[in-house]
Amino acid sequence: MAIQTRFTEEFGIEHPIVQGGMQWVGYAEMVAPVANAGGLGFLTALTQPTPEDLAKEIARTKEMTDRPFGVNLTILPAIKPPPYAEYRQAIIEGGIKIVETAGYKPQEHIDHFKQHGIKVIHKCTAVRHALSAERMGADAISIDGFECAGHPGEDDIPGLILIPAAARKVRVPMLASGGFADGAGLVAALALGADGINMGTRFCVTQEAPIDEAFKRQMVENDERMTNLIFRTLHNTARVMKNAVSDEVVEIERKGGAKFEDVQHLVAGARGRQAMADGDTDGGIWSAGMVQGLINDIPTVKELIDNIISDAESIIHERLDRMRV
Repeated sequence: MAIQTRFTEEFGIEHPIVQGGMQWVGYAEMVAPVANAGGLGFLTALTQPTPEDLAKEIARTKEMTDRPFGVNLTILPAIKPPPYAEYRQAIIEGGIKIVETAGYKPQEHIDHFKQHGIKVIHKCTAVRHALSAERMGADAISIDGFECAGHPGEDDIPGLILIPAAARKVRVPMLASGGFADGAGLVAALALGADGINMGTRFCVTQEAPIDEAFKRQMVENDERMTNLIFRTLHNTARVMKNAVSDEVVEIERKGGAKFEDVQHLVAGARGRQAMADGDTDGGIWSAGMVQGLINDIPTVKELIDNIISDAESIIHERLDRMRV
C-alpha cells in the first residue's frame, strides 16, 4: 500500500520522499536510484562545472532511470554569478519537468521554467519566504527547519513549529525538510500538515551516495550533537558536521569581530572537496544535519525508501489505529 499525498499526485512519483539538491553529491549515481525506488531525486546543477556538463549529467541520469527526476538550481548573490540562464537552458533542453530552486530572488528563474511547463519547488527557511515564493508561482514549497544541514536561515525555528505554521498558510503542496530519516519522521511530517519529506543527510549515508566511506561511517557514529553552526556572526548561518575545522571556525567567530577573510582558508570549497576525496573527515567543512543522531546503518537507497514507507504504514495502521477512541 503506497502513501499518496497531493505531492505524489501532482509530481507523478510513487512515494512522498525527496532527495533534494546537495553540492558535490547530487550526481546521477545518487539521483537515479532514488527515482528507481519511487522517490524524487535532484541533480545539483552547480555541482557541474558548466551548463554543458549539466546537459551530459542529465543525459547520463536518463540512461539509468526512466522515472521522473529533477534538477536543483541554487541562486546565491555573487560578484561574478554563474551563467544561470545557460544552466536553465540546459535543464529545459534536457527535458527536465521538475526543478528545485533555492536562494536569492528566484522570480526570473520560476518565470522561465514555468514558460516551458516545468514545475518548480522552492526551498525556504521561513513562512514569509514560502508565501513569497508561492506568489511568484512556485508549484510547491520545501520548508527547512532549524535542524537541517546547510543553510537553516537566521530565525532558528525548528520543524515542529515551522512545518505547521507554514501549512496553515501555504496553499500549494509542501515538503518538510530538516531532521527526517525514517518512517516516524514521515508520519510526523504528514501529521503536521506537510505532503512529503525532503532528506539530504540521510541520503548521504547510503551505499550509492558518491561520498567516501569514511564520511558515511562518521555520520553513523555521530549523534545529534555533532554539528556546528558556522557563519552565525556573519548572518549567513550554515550547519555543518562538527570536526576539527568547524570547531576552529566557531572559535574564531566566538572571539568577536571576525570577517569572512578570517575563516576563508578553513571553509574553502576546494579544501572540502579534497578532504572528501581523501576520506579525511577532519580536513574541511561538510554539511550535515542533526539527523545524524537517527542514522545507524548504511543501506541501499531502495532499502532506505522501502523501510521508511513500511515503517510509516506500520505506525499509521498499528500504533495510531490502536489509539482510536
